Amino acid sequence: MARTNNYLLQAAQAKRYFLTYDQAALIRKLHLDFDEDFLYPVLFARRYRLSRHTGDLEREGRSGWEDANTHEEVMTLLDFVCDSREDRFVSGRWKNMAEFGHAFHQKLLEEKDPDAAIFQSRPDRFRAACETLGGIPLSTGDIAYAIEVFDGLPIAVQLWLGDEEFPARLRYLWDENAPMYLKYETMYYARGLLLERLKEEMEALPCHTN
Repeated sequence: MARTNNYLLQAAQAKRYFLTYDQAALIRKLHLDFDEDFLYPVLFARRYRLSRHTGDLEREGRSGWEDANTHEEVMTLLDFVCDSREDRFVSGRWKNMAEFGHAFHQKLLEEKDPDAAIFQSRPDRFRAACETLGGIPLSTGDIAYAIEVFDGLPIAVQLWLGDEEFPARLRYLWDENAPMYLKYETMYYARGLLLERLKEEMEALPCHTN
């Protein structure tokens, strides 16, 4: 319970932080669509609306606007909206996600990954889900795609298929200029959101897809 409350407190703090910003400057910096009540950022090919009065977040779902005040969504989008650099740009050079962070995070990225086993068991659905999010196939990994997070910033997800000796593994690469867009800790939240989106899209596919 304490951990959940800490997450809620952190998200609430991020919203209050957003409300202290000059929103006109944020709109100019990010070239955001907006109206009197909302800013409209895009995250993993999904449109969001961010309340200009409360900092609350909604996502555009299949049947209309849905609550999106999860810790990961709030922290990822508000970090980008508020603290991305004016001079940010994509370099076109990949860097392993583990190389951005601390030893603790590197260990987490190296542990056996149940998501990799899910994706390996349904490779056609994994490919289709990546492509639904606008993924561009890459030649590295057994199955790999570059997927836009927001504002042109890509993350690459590589699936390395397992066998009797070695489990399936996922590896993540970011453009080396990713810290111009968001903090490393937030990159971790974005990675989690990507995995959830991929699994969501896999489940939404027709039953005949493997």
